[in-house]
Amino acid sequence: MPNITGVLARVVVDDLDSALVLYRALAGGEEPVRFRFRTVELARVGPFLLLSGDTAAYGDRVATLLVRELEPVVREVLRTGGEIVEGPSPAPNGRRLIARHADGAVFEYIEDGA
Repeated sequence: MPNITGVLARVVVDDLDSALVLYRALAGGEEPVRFRFRTVELARVGPFLLLSGDTAAYGDRVATLLVRELEPVVREVLRTGGEIVEGPSPAPNGRRLIARHADGAVFEYIEDGA
């Protein structure tokens, strides 16, 4: 069974409320889940993760990957020459970590327990 259960496209927006109109429609009317992490307001709606506010520190992330467990991610990233930049640590939507792969790509991983 694959560990990765989903991928969220990260979208930085100026106004979360205005942007949600489009992204909610694209997600079939799905109700957004809104939350705050540090200085950023976020909304998860379907396959989108909208970020608004002071997002400068988060601009290097390629995508957010939803996983069953973080431990296999840590093991494989380190085994293949990458590094764990942050975490694992608790967050509003599940345990998370930031990893830089050996090729330089940076991903956020969220343990969603699916």
